[in-house]
Amino acid sequence: MIDFRYHLVSLISVFLALAVGIILGAGPLQGSIGELAEEQVDQLRDERNAYRDQLESAQEQLDEDDRFVEAAGGQLLAGRLEGQRVAVLELGEVSDEVHDGVVDQIVAAGGEVVADGSLTEVWYSPDEASMRRTLAAGFRETFGDGVPDGTTPPLAAALAIALTGGTDGTRSEEAIDLENQLEQLKFLEVGAEQTEGADAVVLLAAPLREPEPAAETTEEDAETPTSVWTSVAATLQDRGVSVVLAGPAEVATDVVTAVRADEAIARKVTTVSGVARSVGRITVPLAVAATLGGVSGHFGLEDGGTALPPVVELPADGQTPPAGDAG
Repeated sequence: MIDFRYHLVSLISVFLALAVGIILGAGPLQGSIGELAEEQVDQLRDERNAYRDQLESAQEQLDEDDRFVEAAGGQLLAGRLEGQRVAVLELGEVSDEVHDGVVDQIVAAGGEVVADGSLTEVWYSPDEASMRRTLAAGFRETFGDGVPDGTTPPLAAALAIALTGGTDGTRSEEAIDLENQLEQLKFLEVGAEQTEGADAVVLLAAPLREPEPAAETTEEDAETPTSVWTSVAATLQDRGVSVVLAGPAEVATDVVTAVRADEAIARKVTTVSGVARSVGRITVPLAVAATLGGVSGHFGLEDGGTALPPVVELPADGQTPPAGDAG
């Protein structure tokens, strides 16, 4: 058994240690510790100020670059989409700055925006899965065996006809009927009435942050905005629509990133990243012109991307040239 003397010695040792610490802290070590702390605080403050100055300088440089790009954009875009009809559809909540900026650049390039709307969450909402399957089955019977397996491709095939169906700019009865169906079932939201068929479609993707589906989920439950929008872009291109997918490419769930990561889809669907900045928005109509000319690619400032699309001269009469091999 530990006796009282052991406890007494332990207590005395503790108090001695405290006393020595107090004496040293108040005496010979007080100045050096205080000076060291002040030096570290001053160093951290200087580093913070330096980083802030670097950030401000970098932002000023970016702003200057944007002003230059905007000033040069008119000359770069002039006539590139003359006589071409373009449909613009948002995938998710795209900011007004990005949407309006892209539309403005299409118009600056001579293009006409004949449809401006958005695709809704009905395309992937679990609550609408049964309705999607039923509608997709009906469309599959209408379109035949040329539509890939799955729920989204038949719906996207209907969307392709709704946006582009018709001849010489006029819309077909089938296109109008399919648009009405997609609108009534809340798959599609559009603004002004579309009176002409589109020659090309720009899909504007919003930033996406979504978890990966759990391993035990069914195929239908595993549908996510990323997988659905990727399928929509691929199906539109497969149905003969000239598609440009534009949006951020920062994380794996961004649609542009997902398309570029899928080797089969990446070979046929054109993408543009960095549309949050002027250079990305100006690139969109150039990419549309390239796609209409039969050239596909991935354009942006990221590693592996091409800064600008090649210059493609479209026919002066506004007719789309025959599609060539993807570049």
